[in-house]
Amino acid sequence: MKTKIYLFMLPLLALMVSCEKQLDQTPVSSITTENFYSNNNDFLQGVNGAYAQLSAYPSQALWLGEMRSDNINATSDGNRDWDGVNNFSPNITTVGFITNAWKNNFNGIYNANNVLQALETKSSVIGDESLVKRYTAECRFLRAFYYFQLLRLYGQVPIISTVKSATEVNTIPRSPVADVYTFIEADLKYAADNLPTTYAVNNSTINIGRATSYAAKGILGMVYLTKSGPDYGINGPGLNSNEYSKAAALFDEIISGGAYSFIENYTSIFSYSNENNSEVVFDVQFASSINGAGFPSHLAPVAYWTSLPVPLSNTYGNGYGSSTFPVTASLVKSYTTNTVSGTDVRYAFNVATTYTKGPFIKKYIDISKKGTNGTDWPINFIVLRYTDVLLMKAECILHGAAGTQGDVDAIVNKVRARAGVGALSNVTLATLMDERQREFLGEGLRWNDLVRSGLAVTRMNAWRIADGITKINEIVANYVIYPVPAAELQTTPGLYLQNPGYN
Repeated sequence: MKTKIYLFMLPLLALMVSCEKQLDQTPVSSITTENFYSNNNDFLQGVNGAYAQLSAYPSQALWLGEMRSDNINATSDGNRDWDGVNNFSPNITTVGFITNAWKNNFNGIYNANNVLQALETKSSVIGDESLVKRYTAECRFLRAFYYFQLLRLYGQVPIISTVKSATEVNTIPRSPVADVYTFIEADLKYAADNLPTTYAVNNSTINIGRATSYAAKGILGMVYLTKSGPDYGINGPGLNSNEYSKAAALFDEIISGGAYSFIENYTSIFSYSNENNSEVVFDVQFASSINGAGFPSHLAPVAYWTSLPVPLSNTYGNGYGSSTFPVTASLVKSYTTNTVSGTDVRYAFNVATTYTKGPFIKKYIDISKKGTNGTDWPINFIVLRYTDVLLMKAECILHGAAGTQGDVDAIVNKVRARAGVGALSNVTLATLMDERQREFLGEGLRWNDLVRSGLAVTRMNAWRIADGITKINEIVANYVIYPVPAAELQTTPGLYLQNPGYN
């Protein structure tokens, strides 16, 4: 982490708004720690500000996740930032998506550390030890979340557990992946033990969107699952740690806790009028005109927006011309032919099937709900939902955790029944990953699924051949993670080594 990361070094303090929509994450102040934090409300604002960088997560999930996977075969009309991501180019060290993800996550870590430091020195002004623990747990959850995202994207990263100056940061090397995991796990265990399972909602305190104990357990289970994946011979997120039983135990706690449930109507999970429903374990909150979401527009071509009866402008900000982002032929075939009976309801909801320039992901688009422009949608982005918890439990069982083949089949067929496509038997890891691809299209999970299941190289290269794609380079193990941004290498030459395979 280098000087340019500290564009938002001062605390991002956010006020709670008087609405039932969300936890407002908009920065509203640049007051320093030394002259702030004089009462409980100051700390509440500080903790809210630590959530602010979550607003960058959906873009990372889509541009660096969906775009990297066999869900999207994009076409370009010029030299676009996402080209190298989609094409597995070794020359992407200056690409904005990659540099911004590094910066945004470390900014989030800085904000969390800032509040944690203030809690250590000034928490007596809060006057409630339970609140001190909760605020600490929220910040440690967020710090762990940002670090987990960094680890999955870049592998080794520097561990920064306290507030540091830019000069101090410039001397901290990247830590081994195992050490980063240890740091993440400690934060999430603390969060799981000290966060509430639910929050009260009243007129004076809007708590929708805060991390819960179940959210911490769910992310920790995902951490164990990811860590247990293959190492590919690189310093990536997989360590072959075989912690599937640990992950399954956490998923079981969520399932048995009764706080969440399986919604029988797939489309209602993502409805603008049904946010924060029983499927949502953790999400990123957005509200039109306060901090509207841009992600519904990300993977839809500009020509689609301009073709509407009332054309919608400013869908990207910097524009992508006539580029398109088609859902791949293999995935369309998977939706339409790999069924026992019926038609997959997820296909019609997730994919625009009648657009003349090719199918694209329309999962989050409801034109009637648009805000002031194409980057101001009042819809939350789900990070972890109950169906994912169920399917990750099935994944753990297939890797040897407690359970039977019948349990795996039952979970998968519950999901398939909702989709209207009939039951399967003897579900394998490959079959499970196929089901996850159809279920979670547009949710930014596919690339991470391929990586932790060991299919990132083989499945991606097989897809290239099957769909006759020549513009995408051969995928090799080095591309499981992204490069360290060039600016980070240049600030203190020699402190970091570039990830292998990148120029």
